[in-house]
Amino acid sequence: MEELIQNNPDLEKILPYLIIGAIIQLTLWLFFANTVRSTLKLIQKENLCILPSQAWFLAVPFFNIYWNFEVVRRLADSLNNEFFDRKIAVEENPTRKQGYIFAVSFLVGNLPLPIFLRYLASLVNFIYLIVYWVKIAEYKKLLKAHNRHTDTLSDSSTAKIN
Repeated sequence: MEELIQNNPDLEKILPYLIIGAIIQLTLWLFFANTVRSTLKLIQKENLCILPSQAWFLAVPFFNIYWNFEVVRRLADSLNNEFFDRKIAVEENPTRKQGYIFAVSFLVGNLPLPIFLRYLASLVNFIYLIVYWVKIAEYKKLLKAHNRHTDTLSDSSTAKIN
């Protein structure tokens, strides 16, 4: 490594920025994976198509290029199953459209393409990461609100029985 840095003085200047960028990206992936995990934990086991603990694979570099597609499909299916069982009216295949745009743009941004296309794909990826993340968070809030509503109803029916 030291020989590589000595042979390329520009690398020595940008290396700290690359390391900081990698740390920021990994932190972002961990927070995103935690949102997916906590959303999946609100879904009944029989409706899950992916285990909540598998969301952490989103933070594994290179593997997450593939895993994004799996999470998009399985999370949408899990949410679809859960909302159908709870009889909550939402769009069909929730989060799938935003998720696939996010996953495809992440894939394209990691392909060896001309730098302009990679930057464009990275920009689209960042925008759709936020859009996808917000959409997941909205459904997470909806599940939490429905859980509280169900808990309130079950508490009042238990009080009537006593």
